[in-house]
Amino acid sequence: MKIRTMRYFVAEACQSFWRNSFMSVASIITVALSLFILGIFMTIVANLDHFAENLESQVEISIYLKDGLTTDQVMSVGKRLKALDDVNEITFTNKDEAMAKLKDRMKDQPGILSALDGKNPLPSSYEVTFTRPEAVKRTAAIVAEYPEVESTHYGQEIIEQLFQITTVIRWGGIALVVFLTLATLFIISNTIRLTVFARRKEIGIMKYVGATNWFIRWPFLLEGLILGFIGGIIADIALFQFYEVVVEAIHRSLAFLPLVSMYPFIYHMSALLLIISMIIGAIGSTISLKRYMKV
Repeated sequence: MKIRTMRYFVAEACQSFWRNSFMSVASIITVALSLFILGIFMTIVANLDHFAENLESQVEISIYLKDGLTTDQVMSVGKRLKALDDVNEITFTNKDEAMAKLKDRMKDQPGILSALDGKNPLPSSYEVTFTRPEAVKRTAAIVAEYPEVESTHYGQEIIEQLFQITTVIRWGGIALVVFLTLATLFIISNTIRLTVFARRKEIGIMKYVGATNWFIRWPFLLEGLILGFIGGIIADIALFQFYEVVVEAIHRSLAFLPLVSMYPFIYHMSALLLIISMIIGAIGSTISLKRYMKV
């Protein structure tokens, strides 16, 4: 495409924007509101996914060792655990440390501790965390076969339910974002269609004098990009302010709740929304223009 032709298209898009300022403003407001709502739901989905990852990262196996093992046997178990796939971190707790933790937890109920009569029935143990939570069940089955191991525990039923919940969160979030994106495209294309409808006679005249489809389409395409860009910027500013307020409020009242950090998450989300808004603006213009090209 020649530079002069491109300049003409840009000039036509800008002139159309100003000539139809009322409809342009209506389109921008629609784009901004639609993208802001989409951005809120994308932010919610991202935080739900982050929450699911946080839960999965806390999944661990407790491996209880048999009594009477030598130091070499205990260290041998640790070495074999480290060599397993997807193992992230291993923590060893001996019998005395386990008893000290129990006493700290049960300090308000001394009667239970006195019933032990000074004996320590607690075993030494390893706690193992993983890089992939899916490895928990497989690793537990392998470790249970070690001759030095008395038993393993990882809350089997709870973990399986957790994986089901996180799977639903992820796929449900993806489905929701796709649905809202399509709904946003539908709303914006119908709003832009009003702008195109107001210029249907102009389009018909251009077709009759021999203008090609792309010659007619380009100014509308660029206008859609401009509308999408401005609407996207407004949506980004609103989303930035919204997420900042929400993060501060949650940190004050629910500090334990894991949220995605403000930065650089909000920058990535803003850039994504801006790209989506421009694409939707261009696609919306193309869809709206299609029926009036048949002259």
